[in-house]
Amino acid sequence: MISLRCVAAFLAAKAANAADQPFWGCGMLGDMDGVRSDGTVSPGMQTLIDGLKSTNKQDGKVHYWNWNFAPTDSDSCTKKSHQYLTKDFVFVPENWGVGVPKDEYVRKAGTVGWIDSMGVKCPALMSDLFLGANEPDIIGSCMGDMMGKCLGPSTQGEAAPVAHICGAKGSGSPNPQGHCDCWSDSHATGVGFWPVPGVDGYQPLPTCWNNSQCVSSNMGSWKQTASIAVAKGYKYLSAPLVAVNLNWTKSFLEHACNGCADISCGCPNLIGWHFYANDCQPEKGGYADFQHKLDATVELMDKFPHLQGAVVNEVGMLNCAMDTPDAICVPNGPKQKYPALQQPNHACPVTASLPKGLASFVEELLSMAGKSKTKDGRRAVVLFTWFNENMNGGTYNLRIFDDDGSLNEVGKTYISACQAWASGAQEQKIVV
Repeated sequence: MISLRCVAAFLAAKAANAADQPFWGCGMLGDMDGVRSDGTVSPGMQTLIDGLKSTNKQDGKVHYWNWNFAPTDSDSCTKKSHQYLTKDFVFVPENWGVGVPKDEYVRKAGTVGWIDSMGVKCPALMSDLFLGANEPDIIGSCMGDMMGKCLGPSTQGEAAPVAHICGAKGSGSPNPQGHCDCWSDSHATGVGFWPVPGVDGYQPLPTCWNNSQCVSSNMGSWKQTASIAVAKGYKYLSAPLVAVNLNWTKSFLEHACNGCADISCGCPNLIGWHFYANDCQPEKGGYADFQHKLDATVELMDKFPHLQGAVVNEVGMLNCAMDTPDAICVPNGPKQKYPALQQPNHACPVTASLPKGLASFVEELLSMAGKSKTKDGRRAVVLFTWFNENMNGGTYNLRIFDDDGSLNEVGKTYISACQAWASGAQEQKIVV
């Protein structure tokens, strides 16, 4: 019979493991028009800041990321200006590709007053978390007017119709091979879209682990990147951020952590993934997929006990019927029940499964994340970011602010659900 003393010791160790785990809470991406160039903020933005920074147990600030090494100008399509941040934010950098970044692009961790990508002095804290490449596990798509249609870059000798990031969705067409010029006036959803210099194969990354040449190239670049990050003071390094396939992450960890036990030699201490449901019907496989990713995260954390959890920094709803295996589809398609162009404000309507529209979706996901833990008490998810964009990348209008700058129902719910999730992360109760 197990004594109460043993039970208490086990629960105390479990609580200690959870207490040592980093936790960045909920944060932001997308346009930051509520933050002005002089450092003042709109009332709605101040409410968001006050509500979210308490969820970050690591820095006490609102985390922000933008698929880049530093803030930059907002996408030209939005007609917004710059991604200004205040001292209440912590910026989380990412090396979007799989190549080795230039040393000067990687700012020192834990510093303030650094110069961003457009030469603006930023008062935000530079995080000690550095993110890996964006969505190498899928081919993805070129964005803009060929979203879901152009599935690869034009090669030499092919026609190269130019994709336009600000073009009307669905108005552009790739060449007969499904390829386009995705570099002149657009960009891809992820790095899996592109060839890799020095690696045979057109788009080698999604199947990299079956290609020794790709493995060698990927691991070589990764370990150099990790060395740069560690030299700049970063304490946390995420594996590449996958769109769909956590088996890709497992293979990455097996190679990166082979004979290596910490980030100094390239073994990441965090994993990362993205999640989208589709067609405003998360009950039709979306919630199940989210739970599958949570369960897979826990399995990886059990297999690799040094892992501190998952960065889940793109979460939203895709405006399409998900009839492809890799999260890429054509928006406003004929098979949809709720195409965005036919919905009020281009967002999800109130339905039986979404009684508060997208706000219900946010609540349920954060509730599910809060319940997912390892056997030793570590949280599966340690960072969560809602995709605060308006029909960008094939999504619905997922903004948390209305046009007048006030928080909408999704924004208010994001704050309350995040606070509930974070308060659960604090609980270290031992009952014997």
